Amino acid sequence: MPVRAWFPTLIHCEPLQRAGLVRFNAELAEECRRLREFDAAGRRWSAKNYPGGYTSYASMNELHRFSSTFAGLERQLLRHVRAFARALDMDLRGRSVRMTDCWANIMPPTAAHSLHLHPLSFISGTYYVVTPRGCPGLKFEDPRLSKFMAAPPKLPGARPANRPHITYPAEAGNVILFESWLRHEVAANRVDEERISISFNFNWA
Repeated sequence: MPVRAWFPTLIHCEPLQRAGLVRFNAELAEECRRLREFDAAGRRWSAKNYPGGYTSYASMNELHRFSSTFAGLERQLLRHVRAFARALDMDLRGRSVRMTDCWANIMPPTAAHSLHLHPLSFISGTYYVVTPRGCPGLKFEDPRLSKFMAAPPKLPGARPANRPHITYPAEAGNVILFESWLRHEVAANRVDEERISISFNFNWA
């Protein structure tokens, strides 16, 4: 073919497990809400940096180390991370892969998460616990966007792979993985219910 795709940006999205997600997510949601009540430092940090919402990112970001529920999530996620690394042709032979960070996010109405990336890790992701109908998804940015220079805009009907942004809907039970350098954001929650997710980073050694 005269035109070929090179240097692809891969994103992994599928259900965490085949069965038992409703019960597992109910346990996670209850634990996240209890954590918000307990985590005064996280609430203070969120008030300044995550207006309207709650995240344990700056206060309790190793939830898998002291919670059996989150430790169970870690074990399930590791399987997905290894599969994603294989799809990326990463050479992890003889290497260990481990979760380094894991934190809860609760987004009431109006809460948003601005454009960012995850330094000091190689694969990051989100697991969706509670996703009310109409809540925002995860929006990714083309990593070449700052280098387009004099490029014309894309056609309104451009193929998804050629668009400057792509949004994955938030669906409870789904895990989304991406390379940690890929910038992403979550738009403001416009529904009246809370959106709950778990974010995490993995590293290798």
